[in-house]
Amino acid sequence: MENLGESDKRLLAAAEGWLGLGDWEQAALELKEIPLPMQGHPEVLRLRWYIFAAQGKWVAAGQVARAICTALPTSPFGWICLAQAAHRLKHTREARNLLLTVVDEFPQDYSIRYDLACYACQLGRMGEAWCWLEKAMALPHSHRLDRMALGDPNLHPLWKAMTAKGVN
Repeated sequence: MENLGESDKRLLAAAEGWLGLGDWEQAALELKEIPLPMQGHPEVLRLRWYIFAAQGKWVAAGQVARAICTALPTSPFGWICLAQAAHRLKHTREARNLLLTVVDEFPQDYSIRYDLACYACQLGRMGEAWCWLEKAMALPHSHRLDRMALGDPNLHPLWKAMTAKGVN
């Protein structure tokens, strides 16, 4: 994979800045300025995925995620994005099944396990959801997951089920 040139890196940084400000339209314009041969670069694809996600364009986000998986098959990012796009398109079972096929390839990634917990929960598999959540929280760099999990609407059915059973 060819490296990005300095002007491409500046455009990428500007796009990332606009995304950070919540302006996906301006971010998309910045990415559009990157020459065509570099449009398939993983960093460009990563930001393009975030732009489509911000727009709620989940079919396009899924297509970009597939390209990321192809460009970086040993990175969990593309797989997570592909599963999230499927989930947002109401294909939660497919999202879960996709992550189940790659989870063992990323033994230190808490995000995949967290997403598996969310998908299992949405599919009514509370025991499985709890197991994946425990696995996610046991991994390094997962220190904020407890607070995130408590407020995550995807896990709300799990908390409701636990409250109904009297588990604190």
